[in-house]
Amino acid sequence: MRLFSGTVTTLAAGVALGLVAPGSLPASAAGPEAVTLTGSGWGHGKGLSQYGARGAAAQGLSAAQILDFYYPGTQAGQGGGSVKVLITADTSSNVVVKHRAKLKVRSLATGRTWKLGKRGAKRWKLTPHGANTKLSVKTKRWKKVRIIPGQAEFKAKGGAIRLFVPGGSADYRGRLRSVVPADGQGRDTVNVVSVEKYLRGVVPSEMPATWHPQAVQAQAVAARTYAIFERDNNDRGPFDVYDTTQSQVYRGIAVEKPEANAAIKASAGQVRTYAGRPAFTQFSSSNGGWTAAGSQPYQVAKADPYEASSGNPNSSWQVTLAAADIEGQFPGIGDFAGLDITKDPAQGGRVTSVKVTGAAGSTTLTGDQFRVRFGLRSTMFSGPA
Repeated sequence: MRLFSGTVTTLAAGVALGLVAPGSLPASAAGPEAVTLTGSGWGHGKGLSQYGARGAAAQGLSAAQILDFYYPGTQAGQGGGSVKVLITADTSSNVVVKHRAKLKVRSLATGRTWKLGKRGAKRWKLTPHGANTKLSVKTKRWKKVRIIPGQAEFKAKGGAIRLFVPGGSADYRGRLRSVVPADGQGRDTVNVVSVEKYLRGVVPSEMPATWHPQAVQAQAVAARTYAIFERDNNDRGPFDVYDTTQSQVYRGIAVEKPEANAAIKASAGQVRTYAGRPAFTQFSSSNGGWTAAGSQPYQVAKADPYEASSGNPNSSWQVTLAAADIEGQFPGIGDFAGLDITKDPAQGGRVTSVKVTGAAGSTTLTGDQFRVRFGLRSTMFSGPA
């Protein structure tokens, strides 16, 4: 479907050859100053729609039925263990934690553990020391305690460990490691935690914990499966998942909610499997009324009857893109002339490609590339007729 077109004169060659009088050359038609796109949904649309799950639960579907709908062909299974989470907010090469009772430090190279009980201790710090790790303690000032063989981690029985990061702090369950990243530069901070406790910091970060319990349970199973799939199918060196939307959002103890914890407990150990292995259970806020096809057999495009009754604030949105902003993204096209948007009817009209045209040329992006480039909420969008 063609949304806009700009007229580019073809008479310049005639002027150059003397066949057309310069005064008879028409002015170039100006392209639009802006385009307004109207869309629905938020996110990539693959797998579970969180608002769709909410609508489905309100209509009486169980968590299992919700998961059956959004991951067709998958089966219920069991999974667990631990997961290693990269703490992206800790941009330094240090791991600094608050002193607490029963705090210990452990060498990952030898397995040896030391109790950390110095009188007056306020904080403890792990810093790189070549291939080894230096342990320091802060009372009134920082003081070296020992050199630990290889990489190291803090651990404590029960409760939480407070991690200090540039600009703040956060509490985490499990262990906090100082590890050498895959590129060998500096150190990263990694939280090693059981999958079930990890979910306590994920589920309420991804879905409001006060939503219908069956929707929150479906989210818990999807998040559990997603983490295990990432852990088992990616080699990221010292960590399995990011704590951001690059995997799924994880904020530690601060966001834990009783309702989310109850949903995690009610679905303890439950995952979705395909061909006997954990499935790639992607999810997004809203699919705009149609699930999106993906790389897996269970990522199919089909109408979603549940979003309409979910109270979804993203059921309709508009974004206006200025021609100057489009030209800034694609300077090679010259003056912006228009967009050619291609949609796939089999995916409910989801945009598959966008050709950006200008007076000097054009460029074509996939629908998702265009969405990301201009910050659109989804690939379910149209322009003016």
